[in-house]
Amino acid sequence: MKNIAVLTSGGDAPGMNACLRAIVRKALFEGYKVYGVRNGYRGLVEGDYTLMNRKSVSEKLNRGGTFLGSARLPEFKEVEVREKAIEQMKKRDIDTLIAIGGDGTYQGAAALAKMGIDVIALPGTIDNDITTTDYTIGFDTALNTIVENIDKLRDTSSSHSRCTIVEVMGRRCPDLAVHSGLATGAEYIITHESGFNADDLVSSLNVAQKNNKRHALVVLTENVTDAFALARTIEDQVGIEARATILGHIQRGGTPTAADRVLASRMGHYAVDLLSQGIVNQSVNIKRNKLVGTDIFETIEINKTAASCEEMHRVSDELK
Repeated sequence: MKNIAVLTSGGDAPGMNACLRAIVRKALFEGYKVYGVRNGYRGLVEGDYTLMNRKSVSEKLNRGGTFLGSARLPEFKEVEVREKAIEQMKKRDIDTLIAIGGDGTYQGAAALAKMGIDVIALPGTIDNDITTTDYTIGFDTALNTIVENIDKLRDTSSSHSRCTIVEVMGRRCPDLAVHSGLATGAEYIITHESGFNADDLVSSLNVAQKNNKRHALVVLTENVTDAFALARTIEDQVGIEARATILGHIQRGGTPTAADRVLASRMGHYAVDLLSQGIVNQSVNIKRNKLVGTDIFETIEINKTAASCEEMHRVSDELK
């Protein structure tokens, strides 16, 4: 019997529980013994493992977050810390790890693979910033949460002839901003890829004011510029009321959408399929609705293309 461990790491993402459910039940079906690791790589190092059965993942499919918990462990970059994790795994005769998370989770999995542990990594992150997959687990739910909140803000923005600036998550990936901006008809979408020029924005808003436009919506990726300072600039230089809203961690939580539940279930099932075929050290991806595996080392080295972002920016600009 093969023993495997599964963990969730980094920021939680809706659909992680659905993915865990699929992994555990498929692994049990294949005859594996499955250990859940609490609190990500920290639990892997500290030996916080729990033997799982079908009941362990009952009634988890529709729950947001991750029932195994998550924690960041920067020290996992150190070889000595990873050696402690491997020692804990060997105590339980575990030689395979399935890790669900974002870029940092992938980096940790790849580091373990170099030390002889078989790994499979699955993309659980709302940012959609894993290079080799079209969509990540949690992205669709976060996107729908953003769109719902922007729709509500637009009502007030229109009623008060106001400019509303909404800052969304994404780290350095533009997908949440671009997709939500297009879905809500934002007049301006500001991302790292598009660049930001306050003078150009002010000029555009002045032209819109002369054309009697009642309101304006700006969607901004985090860490591009200060949303509140931008609102003050707009008020000073355009002469209209401006408000900034940072959605923050509300974007992470909530019941996963049907799309995320299905994607997570398919990916979890596929991860165990790869293991049963003896294919390891892979990342699980969806490309054109087909599940594929990619070498984990290749995955962490590929830079995410901005081509789709550029196309969606163009569509948004021509439709505003």
